[in-house]
Amino acid sequence: MSTLPLVLDDRAVAAALETIDVPAELAVMFAGLANGRATQPPQTLTLFPDGMGDFIAYLGALADRAVFGAKLSPYLPRDGGALVTAWTVILSMETGAPLLLCDAKRLTTERTAGTTALAVDLLARPDARSLAVIGTGPVGLAHLRHVGPLRDWTSVTLCSPGAAQRQDLPRTLNSGCPVVVEADADRAIADADVILLCTSSGAPVIDVNQAKADALITSISTNAADAHEIDPAALAAMEVYCDYAPTAPLSAGEMKLAIAAGIWSADALRGDLPALMVGRAPPPTGGKRIFFRSIGLGLEDVALADAVHRATRKE
Repeated sequence: MSTLPLVLDDRAVAAALETIDVPAELAVMFAGLANGRATQPPQTLTLFPDGMGDFIAYLGALADRAVFGAKLSPYLPRDGGALVTAWTVILSMETGAPLLLCDAKRLTTERTAGTTALAVDLLARPDARSLAVIGTGPVGLAHLRHVGPLRDWTSVTLCSPGAAQRQDLPRTLNSGCPVVVEADADRAIADADVILLCTSSGAPVIDVNQAKADALITSISTNAADAHEIDPAALAAMEVYCDYAPTAPLSAGEMKLAIAAGIWSADALRGDLPALMVGRAPPPTGGKRIFFRSIGLGLEDVALADAVHRATRKE
């Protein structure tokens, strides 16, 4: 029997993902973190010699799927702009054999949106009906696709500066709910029960005070130093959750800045996704705005790569 891994390019990964329930796969992973069945070490940055660039390694082990692996993302300086790629490799915890090497770009998009979807399902009011998505790139549209089925939305707004000129944006959900396109973020969020920030901005993209007093706001931001999509000062008045408490306050820009300014503490976190998944974190009280921050975990990539491997082998 061959021990060579499957090697999948972006097209093959995309085809496999169409058959996968991404939030369900991530739910298994986060429950594993809560129950000691998964390991998520810190990411590591390795510099190449002679200023040739660097790479970040995102590692993880998932006992419930008997796999371990890493996402490796190099930064390669080039004339005209740096090249940034990412590939994920998973191996068997039973045999030690490599199982899959795949292009990780689409995995990253889908696991980011899937993680937000888990948070929305756990933190948004059951009667939430109005949704706003700020950012209309692939990540924003993936968020809409995963969050769309979670509530009986009656109002959905997609927002970005050039959205009005886009012909490729959805105009309805599968449920039939109309999707409105908006260029002004303040107007987009004014009546929203749930606000998904899906940009690569390094600075605030909304004024939190313009949102409903009990709105759920989710944020992903970008890897740029101290990047944040809301004002760090807003954290003090919000009920704050994150994807993984041991790492988010060390990496999320608004949290780092708020901690450094002495206006917020990581001790104020109400919980993370592992704790929420197993009922160990308190739900929102309903009296304040809620903020959920995701920074992304290597274990998410490992979990989705394993799902892609299983789906491809089954096919």
